[in-house]
Amino acid sequence: MCLNATFNRNIMVVMTNPYAAHLENRDPFEVIGATPGKLEQLSAKLGAKGMDRSLAPGKWTGREIYCHLADCEIAFAFRIRQALAEDNHVIQPFDQDRWARNYATYQAPAALAAFSALRQWNIDLVRSVTPQALDKPLSHPERGPLTFKGLIETMAGHDLNHLAQLETIAGRSGAAQ
Repeated sequence: MCLNATFNRNIMVVMTNPYAAHLENRDPFEVIGATPGKLEQLSAKLGAKGMDRSLAPGKWTGREIYCHLADCEIAFAFRIRQALAEDNHVIQPFDQDRWARNYATYQAPAALAAFSALRQWNIDLVRSVTPQALDKPLSHPERGPLTFKGLIETMAGHDLNHLAQLETIAGRSGAAQ
């Protein structure tokens, strides 16, 4: 389980990574580095028809998941830079469903290209931080206090959550073709 602990007025406050079940004991830095390649493989496996399938009625399609990942990478890019630049940065949440309103106009290959380019840019930055920076405190208004490393763990768990969804859709797509 990925826990982040901070001390606030001599009281320890612990925030659980909402994606900890997906991350388990995996190295978050390895996960975020491997995700673009896995998304590329899943894109090929899904094909155009698979991109229009979803896990269930009312759930996002494969294409929409790719779009969501690209949008989240934009958000994570801003969050990690703000977390490093500011003391006790407060993360700005966003409404993913409102961001998703225009996904019907986007194409999965463009979303994958945007995600992959931004992810490489983010990895280059994350690799440059000092070990001390990993413990830098920040907070999320809905999830509470965390550290910079906790933010990276959240990215990794988020990746794994959506990779699992795409793998399920791809498995169903292969069986349906």
